[in-house]
Order: sequence, then C-alpha cells, then structure tokens
Amino acid sequence: MAVSGFEGFEKRLELRFRSFHDPEHFVGDLHMGLRLLPIESLEEILRAVHCTIVSSMGNRFFDSYVLSESSLFVYPTKIVIKTCGTTRLLKAIAPLLRHAGGLGLELVVCRYTRGSFIFPKSQPFPHTSFNDEVACLEESLPLHLHDRKASIMPSGLPNSNYLWHVFVASAGDRYSSLCSREIMLPDDESFTIEVCMTNLDPVSARKFYRLPDDWKTRESAGKEMTDATRIQDINPNALICDFAFHPCGYSMNGLDNDRYSTIHVTPEDGFSYASYEWNGSTYDGKEDIIRTLTKVTRVFRPGNMSVSTTSTSPHVWRAIANALEPVGLKCRSYSMDEFPTVGVVAFHAFTACRRNG
Repeated sequence: MAVSGFEGFEKRLELRFRSFHDPEHFVGDLHMGLRLLPIESLEEILRAVHCTIVSSMGNRFFDSYVLSESSLFVYPTKIVIKTCGTTRLLKAIAPLLRHAGGLGLELVVCRYTRGSFIFPKSQPFPHTSFNDEVACLEESLPLHLHDRKASIMPSGLPNSNYLWHVFVASAGDRYSSLCSREIMLPDDESFTIEVCMTNLDPVSARKFYRLPDDWKTRESAGKEMTDATRIQDINPNALICDFAFHPCGYSMNGLDNDRYSTIHVTPEDGFSYASYEWNGSTYDGKEDIIRTLTKVTRVFRPGNMSVSTTSTSPHVWRAIANALEPVGLKCRSYSMDEFPTVGVVAFHAFTACRRNG
C-alpha cells in the first residue's frame, strides 16, 4: 500500500452463472462449478486486474481470497471481486467468461457497484468515468443479458459530490426459469449490504498502523489488528482470514457457512477509509442487520458513512434509516432504485451528529 494518495474506495463486480450440473462438476453431493478453477486461472484473471492473491481460506460452500487490493469470493455459480487502488476490475470479465464457459457455466447476471473515488484522476481506463465503465460493460457482456440498467444515486449530502454507481445486466425471465436448478440459497432470498466509511476516528485509525520495527508476518500482524479492534465481535461465528499491510492498512475476509463478510481499511490521515460488506438472507431479522451496523460503526467511528443495500425484501433497507443515531450517526439522505433480477438498491448517507462512542 502506498503511504499517501491510496484510493480506498472499491470497485465491486458480481457475476452469477447458470450451471448445467454435469456429473464431473460434483464432489460427492456438492456441486463445485467455479470452485474447480485452478489457482493458475484465478491468477491469470487477477493479472488482468493488476492485483494478486496474498491469503486464502475456504469451507464447503465457497472459497475466499484476500487480494493485494481487497477480496475475491468464489461460489459454485457466483463470483464476487472487490478491488481498490488503481486496479482495472472490468478487465476481469473476458477471462472469467472464458474460464467459466470451459466449466459449462453461462452468465445470467452481472452487477457492478462503486462509490465516488477520492482520487478520480488517478484511475485508469475504463474507470475514468462511469460512462466509460458502462460502455466497457456493455461491450464485454453477452447479448443474452438483455435487461440492462445503469444508475447514479446521489448522496444528497450538502457540499458533497459523493455518488453511488450501479449497473445491472440480467437474462431476465430466462434467468428466473433457471434458478430452480441451483442448490444454493436463491438470489431472491438473499441481500448484500455495502458500507463505506470516511473520516475515521484518529484513535481507531491508528490501530491499523504497524510500528517501523515490526517484523511480524502480515498474517500475525493482521490477527493483532483484528484482536485490538474487536473486529471478531462483529460476527463471532465467522472464521476470519486477516492480513496487515506495511506500513499500514488491513484486510479481512470472514466465512460463516455460506455467508461472507469483508473489511478493508486505508487509515492514512486526510483520506482515511474503511469498508464492510456482508451478505445474508432476507429472512434475517432487522435486529440482526442493525446489530451488525452498530458494531461496525463502533469499530471505526466514521465521520461519514454510506450504506447500500441490494435486496428484494423491503425490511432490509427499512431497518437502516434510524438505526445508527444511538452511535452518533444521523441519516441525512435516502434514495432507492429498482434493477432487473437483483431487486431494489437503497442508498443511505450518514454523517456524525456527535463523535460516536
């Protein structure tokens, strides 16, 4: 990680595939799909993005990789890549589709999201503008993903140019007819929540720095940061794969059965940033969502925070607006938009009403 000028805001790409469930793609009774991709294929995909794998962990549901710039999650029929810095995330699409096709998988949904970059002029093409990104996506995706929508959602904060960018492409009704073949949690019963935080409390941010004479491994230093910040308490059931960068910075992937969570921190003064993302079931109670957001807020104590939820269930986003006032964050704006197949994206923006404790 760079000492200064590092872009913390991630680009996020999620691709979902149809599986033909060929017998060779099973291990016992477990369909493997994309998880059969050899590490060499994943490394080829990531070279196109300009990042590398630094740590990995898996369970019976999915494989998790901490990257030199953020995270990668590989399910049998879904892949999620988040990258920060000056990576070229959309360059992953072509090699991914080629390798997935070799496994008998067909793309049925693409979702791309990101916030507003802190250093937009440093971004390489096609991330030079959202128009360029949408054009790249349109050209990279197969024609059968005919239901497509791009949207820019404003934060509504005074004196702020912060925006949430969303692009979704879907095979539409054809995709719905294929979902019944899948053995994972149906997509219409899941949600994703992406939290972006800036202006972190300086005391909290300092916990993600390493001392100049710290000779610990990046894994052991990462575990120390996890323990010092009580990140494990956000989801005590999760198995954590953590990693500390030098001289500062932190990444974590959490595995809890078929659910993932991930944290990335750029703690430098002047452009401090942290993100937290997790997925869950729409059958989860709103109390669980509020509890998770509260714990995240207490770890980082941000001055500004946005929460983007993607779900087909209204209780997921309705739980959020007034949830964080007890920990010092007031909801200043709220917007929502509907997208093919994935449901509604709701975007909340918060600022500190007092330094939260």
